[in-house]
Amino acid sequence: MARYIGPVCRLCRREAMKLFLKGERCYTDKCAIEKRNFPPGMHGKARKQKMAGYGVQLREKQKVKRIYGVLEEQFRHYFETAERTRGITGETLLRLLETRLDNVVYRLGLATSRAQARQLVRHGHFTVNGRKVDIPSYSLRAGDVVTVKAGSQKAPAILHAMEEVKGRGIPEWLNFDPNAFAGRVMSLPTREQINLPVQEQLIVELYSK
Repeated sequence: MARYIGPVCRLCRREAMKLFLKGERCYTDKCAIEKRNFPPGMHGKARKQKMAGYGVQLREKQKVKRIYGVLEEQFRHYFETAERTRGITGETLLRLLETRLDNVVYRLGLATSRAQARQLVRHGHFTVNGRKVDIPSYSLRAGDVVTVKAGSQKAPAILHAMEEVKGRGIPEWLNFDPNAFAGRVMSLPTREQINLPVQEQLIVELYSK
């Protein structure tokens, strides 16, 4: 499946905010936003950031796509699914993205970034309800249990991630047992529990034109 493989720090600079795409580096003064908080490119400093209407809506969509690491076709599919689902479309869209397996692995603290979580899932390090799942976009439901496979519990990347994110905590809708290397989806996340500085209604307005 296609994915963005270019430099990720320029994505944060383009959105003028931290998207936390590079793991622990984003929490240090080495973060690109800390050093160069202006759009990438030769004329980045001279670019005017004033936008209205379509431009604001587009930037909001790009921001969410980049946070979760999905490209346009897949993102549109998520939107269409959210639109068909009963409830508030924007909140449902974020909930579908938040319950992806790679995002849950990241939220549980088993990876330092969503990109690393995606790679670990593809390499078959996790099971869901006892069955091996290597599809990052696999959608989890309330009650599902994500476990690090026995043979992967000493993997340096996973141990490093657990140590690195120990003090950051995990969302209320998840529960993690570090001794069993297992996390459970206690409930589907509410909008208040999805701690992202995005205005999902702007995305709904963009796609509704």
